[in-house]
Amino acid sequence: MLDAAATTDELVMAWGRGWAVSRRAPAPVPVPGGFRVDVGLPGHRVRHVLHSWDAASLGRLGRALTVPGSWIKAAGDPAAFHAALPPRWRSDLPGHLMTHTPRPGMAPPPAPYRLEITTTGGLTVATVVDPTGATAASGQLGLAGGHGVVDQVSTDPAHRRRGLGTVVMAALNDHAARHQVHTGILVATDDGRALYERLGWAVRSPIAVAYLPEDEPTA
Repeated sequence: MLDAAATTDELVMAWGRGWAVSRRAPAPVPVPGGFRVDVGLPGHRVRHVLHSWDAASLGRLGRALTVPGSWIKAAGDPAAFHAALPPRWRSDLPGHLMTHTPRPGMAPPPAPYRLEITTTGGLTVATVVDPTGATAASGQLGLAGGHGVVDQVSTDPAHRRRGLGTVVMAALNDHAARHQVHTGILVATDDGRALYERLGWAVRSPIAVAYLPEDEPTA
């Protein structure tokens, strides 16, 4: 059963653990107010995610982080978040921290598509492929104890409006339910939020996002 009493702090930390599994990244390192992940990818070197912050602490973090490719995500009001950061930080589209109770049940893809599911350790990938074997839609689930983090759900533009995103979500939801996950967690874009709400997901907090681009000087 969904842990409806879970705080934003708990959900953000669980999301971090599952996100790291999904992205095959190092385990999150606790920091004041949240966690850090040393992602190590071009354009995304390090990520800080905060569940608790104020303008003073966020400003200090923003001044301390100088490496291009640094990201900060934080639960809370996006306007207050961006106002607290130094001007060199660039805003990215906000997200929505959402939760759901996983339940077993699949949604078969329409012909001529087929669904493929692979699991390695705590990571499950659901992929809908077309008759040529090309990926039409996909999504991932990273397990973190009793939490399952849904991540990287996408549908190729040429295959949209055929219910393939729903097929992927149902497959991940079914896997989570069968592996004792009591709470599904994801961070949705504005566009994705509509799909997830139709599938029973509920918004728990806005997520503000900012980063230091690698193609510009930070001084």
